[in-house]
Amino acid sequence: MQRWIYLVPLIVVLVLGGLFWSQLGKDPHRIDSVLINQAVPPFDLPPIEGRQRGFSSADLLGQVSLVNVFGSWCIACRAEHGFLVRIKANREVPIFGIDWREKDRTAGPAWLARHGDPYTLVGDDPDSKAAIAFGVTGAPESFIVDRQGIIRYKHIGPLTPEVWTETIKPLIEKLKQS
Repeated sequence: MQRWIYLVPLIVVLVLGGLFWSQLGKDPHRIDSVLINQAVPPFDLPPIEGRQRGFSSADLLGQVSLVNVFGSWCIACRAEHGFLVRIKANREVPIFGIDWREKDRTAGPAWLARHGDPYTLVGDDPDSKAAIAFGVTGAPESFIVDRQGIIRYKHIGPLTPEVWTETIKPLIEKLKQS
């Protein structure tokens, strides 16, 4: 019976190794969200400084939308920002922003003034109320929401032209037609 005690660590190592092995090769940007095909949870954010109107879940009804979670502190958000400005210029989809976890409430608005503002509406979310409702794990994250306010897609990381043309734009076109 005492010999089995020596096998327990080996069995634990083999089980953990198998779990790690099974996850190799999976794309970390493809974290499944329990909110896919669910209604956007209710939220109501105040406006960022310099804006008259905030952003709420009700603003997403009646149109296919892209919701982008960003922060002026986020380096990956800076990489994606110019592309969001181009999407807005092409008028392909309204983009709504959630300015997430800004320590300085003037940093987000100043950043948008400096680099361009692609957002139809922007809500200030310093306490992560909307981010938690969306299940955000980090910035940037983007969500495609249909006309009924149902989350249809979640993208983790910066949007790129490749992601846009291969995945997001075709989905938006499909949702607009349905």
